[in-house]
Amino acid sequence: MEHHQIAIHLGAMALGGLLGRAAPAVGPGLEHAVNPVLAGRHPAAGREITDAHIPTLRLDLPAHWKVYRRAEGHRPTEGIGMRITILAVPDCPNVALVRERITAALGGRSAEVELVEVREETEAARWGMTGSPTVLLDGVDPFAAADAPASVSCRLYRDTDGRTQGAPSVEALRQALSGVSSRRTAADRECCDRDVLETIGRAGRGRRAPAERGLRAVQQAVLRHFAAAGRAPEASALEALAAQAGRTAGDALAELDREDFLALDEQGRIRAAYPFSAVQTRHRVRLASGTDVWSMCAIDALGISAMLGQNVVISSSDPVDGKPVTVTFTGGSTIWDPQAAVVFVGRRAGTGPAAILCCDAVNFFTDHATAARWQQEHPEVSGQLVSQARAVEIGLQTFGLLLQDG
Repeated sequence: MEHHQIAIHLGAMALGGLLGRAAPAVGPGLEHAVNPVLAGRHPAAGREITDAHIPTLRLDLPAHWKVYRRAEGHRPTEGIGMRITILAVPDCPNVALVRERITAALGGRSAEVELVEVREETEAARWGMTGSPTVLLDGVDPFAAADAPASVSCRLYRDTDGRTQGAPSVEALRQALSGVSSRRTAADRECCDRDVLETIGRAGRGRRAPAERGLRAVQQAVLRHFAAAGRAPEASALEALAAQAGRTAGDALAELDREDFLALDEQGRIRAAYPFSAVQTRHRVRLASGTDVWSMCAIDALGISAMLGQNVVISSSDPVDGKPVTVTFTGGSTIWDPQAAVVFVGRRAGTGPAAILCCDAVNFFTDHATAARWQQEHPEVSGQLVSQARAVEIGLQTFGLLLQDG
């Protein structure tokens, strides 16, 4: 499987070939320093490109057309407003046209723009590509047709006069961009511009309790009990462990609850210990041991395999149409069904534990279209779509070390 993310900084000559026009001059003015990241072969130039052969360039690019080349899973640059992704097959003849129309539709607004080269249908499914070129705005295809399959074939767009073209019209793009902008309130930007880990991991502080006052020992005991029995332990089962830190289990659990490492109900019983839930949720996880557990959200479910070091099968469903979404972890690899499934990471405004603000807003979706519909139906939720690879990475970063010593 071959996948490249390519952008304008492959060099001045490559730039001209990629966009079908003369390359911009390198010089002073509004400049953006870019570096080649991934060695490979540029399809147009037909020659090897390596880090050693290409120096750092400073390209004189307009402020509203900032193009980045990022290795998969790398976070977008902070401070950028809208994120636009062009998905295209190698040498797609309509890339230059869609780029030109996006520039016109932006009308001078700042945006992060990337061109992702897709060669196989499995990659097209992961990205939500239903033909070349496909345009994603903040991870969503605003022109998606219902039930359109993933495809690396040529994609045609119909304008208001019924004519088909190789790219959306400027007016259609302008309307789509305006729709995204209207949803990106100040709260949206605050949420989406910072790392999505903050949504899941206690505002960036992480889910691993400190070792002091016996907190980590009690947290880990709770998690191991969930993994072994599929349910939360009673406080009495934790008394001996808490006593080693000179406190009661109830006192330790109350502090873990205040710091949002777990959640207690009104009777002081454990109802959640991230990533596990003591009550049924949309996300069921079957462990290799045969134990079934419930997870608090999609990202929590994706982090369980790394946390426990065992294969798991996640069974969830799309909250829009109820269709199943399954993710199987086997030997360090993942299989997603359907292949076009994505994850939306969101939160509601306000302060409080993740169980209230985030968990029901972090879900699996069968494809970009149902995710976009859910976003439109829940304007009170701010957040962003993440790819399958990024979702797994977030789960690993958030929960992978929870049961480690030290």
